[in-house]
Amino acid sequence: MSQQETDERIGVDDEGFVVDTEDCEEREAAYRERGTSRPITVVGNPVLHRECQDVTEFGDELARLIDDMFASQRTAEGVGLAANQIGVDQKVFVYDCPDDDGVRHVGVVVNPVLEELPPEARVLDDSNEGCLSVPTAYAELARPDYAVVSGRDAQGNPIRVRGTGYFARCLQHETDHLYGYLYIDRLSKRDRKDALKQMAEGTPRYEVVANG
Repeated sequence: MSQQETDERIGVDDEGFVVDTEDCEEREAAYRERGTSRPITVVGNPVLHRECQDVTEFGDELARLIDDMFASQRTAEGVGLAANQIGVDQKVFVYDCPDDDGVRHVGVVVNPVLEELPPEARVLDDSNEGCLSVPTAYAELARPDYAVVSGRDAQGNPIRVRGTGYFARCLQHETDHLYGYLYIDRLSKRDRKDALKQMAEGTPRYEVVANG
């Protein structure tokens, strides 16, 4: 199955949001089996600390990157992965993430923009958050429990993705990555220091790129 065939299996609902909950196993496997797993870049690597470049070419190179991102995400046992987490300076993220109801979501967003929520829709959730680029570390971080991201699919078509609970956190987290922010950048100095200490004391379960 080609990537275009994989992507064409995603439709939109009556409100114009992608339907990313159908054929999840088949779609994720198709991406992953075409891809090659790459090591994960970790905090301190310059590519993680600056805004990524917009994607302007929607062709074979982007398709290969997306396949590799799904393969890398599976190897690292993650639920979301941004392109700069495998050292690529492009605004792309992939996800394979459950929401708080246990419903699985699988998809790709290119050039994502997090839509601003009206105040009445902002209900904060202060659950624990972690990151493949800050391995073995976790910290509580308040984020809205609902999120909408707009962007493009792998063919350049406009899309909108929405999520609740854990999946909303994933959408916000991955979009942050592509604008140069790690979740630890949103913590207090004390909590950030604690997260980095956890990372220093832990051993990643996947291959990482050494800094320096």
